[in-house]
Amino acid sequence: MISAVTIVGGGLAGSECAFQLANRGVPVGLTEMRPVRSTPAHQTDRLAELVCSNSLRSDDPFHAAGLLKREMERFGSLIISAAREAAVPAGGALAVDREQFADRVTEAVSTHPLIQLHRHEEMQIPDGEVVLATGPLTSDALAEELLELLDDDSLYFYDSIAPIVDIESLDMQLLFWASRYDKGGSADYLNAPLTRQEYLAFHQAVLDAELAPLHDFEKDLFFEGCLPIEELARRGVDTLRFGPMKPVGLRLADGSRPYAVVQLRRESLAREHFNLVGFQTRMKWPEQKRVLALIPGFQNAEFVRLGQVHRNTFVNAPRHLDAFYRIRQSPRVRLAGQLTGVEGYLESAASGLAIAVYLAQQLRGADPEPIPPTTALGALARHLTESDPKAFKPANINYGLFPELAQRLPKRQRRQAFADRARRDLDLWAARQGIELLELPEPDSPGGGA
Repeated sequence: MISAVTIVGGGLAGSECAFQLANRGVPVGLTEMRPVRSTPAHQTDRLAELVCSNSLRSDDPFHAAGLLKREMERFGSLIISAAREAAVPAGGALAVDREQFADRVTEAVSTHPLIQLHRHEEMQIPDGEVVLATGPLTSDALAEELLELLDDDSLYFYDSIAPIVDIESLDMQLLFWASRYDKGGSADYLNAPLTRQEYLAFHQAVLDAELAPLHDFEKDLFFEGCLPIEELARRGVDTLRFGPMKPVGLRLADGSRPYAVVQLRRESLAREHFNLVGFQTRMKWPEQKRVLALIPGFQNAEFVRLGQVHRNTFVNAPRHLDAFYRIRQSPRVRLAGQLTGVEGYLESAASGLAIAVYLAQQLRGADPEPIPPTTALGALARHLTESDPKAFKPANINYGLFPELAQRLPKRQRRQAFADRARRDLDLWAARQGIELLELPEPDSPGGGA
């Protein structure tokens, strides 16, 4: 089989892109360098391995992330299908057993008759139609090739990973099961409540903890949506309590609200390992154990994985990419995933899906039309191509990336209006392009949340 498209990188973006192209009859050569060469964050050779959180964010169809999931599902998304098959209880979010999820994606991609999976490191940008989906941990050799092609400096920011704890090592008498506002199942999250005194002691310990070093010019380069807890703690004594440790929507057995809460979410269906939600950290490992032991129930906690920091690389997309994710200086080369400046698993996979749709049309001799910016898929591309290149930063999908509505509405109505407009405009676009989309059940009514 001669590949019509070469994809470099077997993460969420590359796997989704390969699967979408192959399902549209396009032969694909997919190259993944693991296990020949690993990265500082990966632990296995599976495709679509999740290295940070195991959550794909809100599944509310009126939330921007939930809307993006529905749009991807209408295209037959591999990533969303695998996520639903490997889902673990997570209230209103879609979270997965990361091993089952990666196994399902790997199986689907590696057994597809139109996909050839290669295991080696690409040192140069391949010839022909190519999609670079090498992620934020792109190897040095390929990154240098890309920078030479762009004739520009790459941007980068630091990302951090939350710890994972063995539930059997926790004192369950001090913890309770509940989801915020009783969303999802009552036992979706495990909660460690803190009194005011316990919270203040924990906050001070976070401030005093020894951190993994960064250069001075790198200290402001953390992604705002994934800040380490010590960065949040520095912003004020209550910042953590209004962020990852917020007690809102949770009640103790006596009906009172705890002063602060640490929430834990399942890593697997086996209910053995839980991650600390929103507890990304760059504390040194001995410090993590010392500080986290101050959380009620964590006195003898055993950690399956401790938090860590790694550098994420991305390009200045508004300067270099067009609406089809093509590099303007070399249109045969497309960028997908976090390398483009989208942030998050969901958004990375969505970019790979969009590229596949455009490429399949182009290879059939059609003239692709960009997916409308009023949709979640199109809004992501709008962020990458219309943002100010002097102030470009990675972003998750949110309604701030969409064009404004024609009229001002209350928040709850506004979310439904965004979603209704997106579904309508995606249907009209698909009809113009001759693309058949899957039909999904209509959502009942707007859910809560931002």
